Amino acid sequence: MTVSLDQLRRCHVAVDLGAARTRVFVKGAGLVVDEPSVAAVNTRTGALIAVGALAEKMTGRTPDYIRVVRPVSGGTVVDIEMAQRMLRHLLGEKLRRQLRRKPRLRAAACTPHDSDPLAQRAAVETLVGLGARRVELVDTLIAAAVGCGLPVEQPTATMIMVCGAATTQVAVLSLGAIVTAERIPVGGDAIDHAIIQHLRHHHELMLPSQSVRPLQLALSGNGLTPHGPASTEIHGRDVATGLARSVTVDTAAVREAIHTPLTAVLDGIGKVLRDCPPDLVADLADRGIMMVGGSALLPGLDQMLRDATGMPVHIAERPDVCAVLGLGAMLEGKVQPMVLDPLGDHRGLTDRDRDGSRDRDQAYADDLTE
Repeated sequence: MTVSLDQLRRCHVAVDLGAARTRVFVKGAGLVVDEPSVAAVNTRTGALIAVGALAEKMTGRTPDYIRVVRPVSGGTVVDIEMAQRMLRHLLGEKLRRQLRRKPRLRAAACTPHDSDPLAQRAAVETLVGLGARRVELVDTLIAAAVGCGLPVEQPTATMIMVCGAATTQVAVLSLGAIVTAERIPVGGDAIDHAIIQHLRHHHELMLPSQSVRPLQLALSGNGLTPHGPASTEIHGRDVATGLARSVTVDTAAVREAIHTPLTAVLDGIGKVLRDCPPDLVADLADRGIMMVGGSALLPGLDQMLRDATGMPVHIAERPDVCAVLGLGAMLEGKVQPMVLDPLGDHRGLTDRDRDGSRDRDQAYADDLTE
């Protein structure tokens, strides 16, 4: 999955197919699509009813003949045909017509770190089905690091943490490449599931899937730290009776339930640091960790990482779109590789220094001949 910047500059469109949202960047037009990776299908006719935000609103509210599907899971396309249909509707007829005019349409796509060849092939097939003649694959970690402005091409360590819906990826980058990385199968969906299970077991309350985010926002302020709000009122369905019911939830217990899946993330960060060369770890003590991805906005997550690692933790300015913006910056040629000139060409030397250097070289050559 090694691709050069020259190859990326020839691409016309960049796609980030995430488990939660799909984003499309078109060269010269910017970010044109930022919608949930959801599609609603009529099972009787096979027709596509809705995609994006409208399809996400239908989740859990559809009759039997309408099925809400997610063609991307864990950053991997699991249903190529449905992903193609979803992308066509998200792009729209006008934009697709513009892309069709390109004589040889090239596309770039983000893929999770250490993804298997089958997952890479699924991403390529999805974009080839949209008319792309060639597809370049870029590691999500590198694209996200470029998108949030990290100096990835310099010989200094930069640590990035991509918090996605299904996975969390942690890596240390240096000289434009990944030194060590780890992919943890815990993301925003695992945190949502932990909250739902806590309310079901301790309060006998079934929480609608779309009510989890407001509960997480109720923990805002100090978030996962003990200084947040003491209690929050939650509306849901009683497990026994099936009737609507409201309960007052102790946020300290909810914070404890959220901490459980996040321990795997902390273990992954520890493994990356243990596998990293000592010189780079010394750089990270000052530079810290940069968090990107939609789940990076979980209130209090950055403070929890600071307490666990002892390193500074920063959240990118636009963490949810860093990967596709970084890919777009590569497409538009805004990223330049570091030019290595080990021998130099005597730049900055005066004529006398240059002549002296030649004289010394000639004297050394004469000694050898004698």
